[in-house]
Amino acid sequence: MTMAIKHVILDRDGVLNLEPSDGGYVKDWSQWRWMEGALEGLRLLHAAGIRVSVATNQAGVGRGLVDRADLDAIHAHMVAEVALAAGTIAGIFVCPHAPNSRCDCRKPAPGLLVQAIDASGIARQATRAIGDALRDLEAAWAADVSPALVRTGKGRLTEAAVAGRGVPVFDDLREFAVAARSNSIPLASDLR
Repeated sequence: MTMAIKHVILDRDGVLNLEPSDGGYVKDWSQWRWMEGALEGLRLLHAAGIRVSVATNQAGVGRGLVDRADLDAIHAHMVAEVALAAGTIAGIFVCPHAPNSRCDCRKPAPGLLVQAIDASGIARQATRAIGDALRDLEAAWAADVSPALVRTGKGRLTEAAVAGRGVPVFDDLREFAVAARSNSIPLASDLR
């Protein structure tokens, strides 16, 4: 079964950008590296009239390793480059808390996705959450949103963990966007 996709909620690190090889955080724009296929995928989603939101855990802020103003500057650069590539990001939703904060926004909790859905005004059934990590998929299930997995970032490792669970898998965001434009992405099964 398929349903027209009108809104996608993307994870950031591992979907849009490469994570630093040292396992740390992107602390300023000079460290940003686009993931292959990301800008083209964003362009294709925009051309199809699909709203794009980003939902990202940024524990570096809560740990005092990244200043919130620097994070906002990174996101401003990101949005500007997406616009230059003929794409758009309608909203960025950030959990700035450290992992032990017990907030309701840090994925795998559903808070960021619920915020993005509420801001969009688009039904959960017409929304997909795309990530590379198990916590992204778990957040989607907790928010009652159908997830999809990309093999970029941690995606290849995550793919093995969700094998047989009905989660659609794509090589990268561009491949997802091509499928979304043709409305050929099945709803993920409700197996958790």
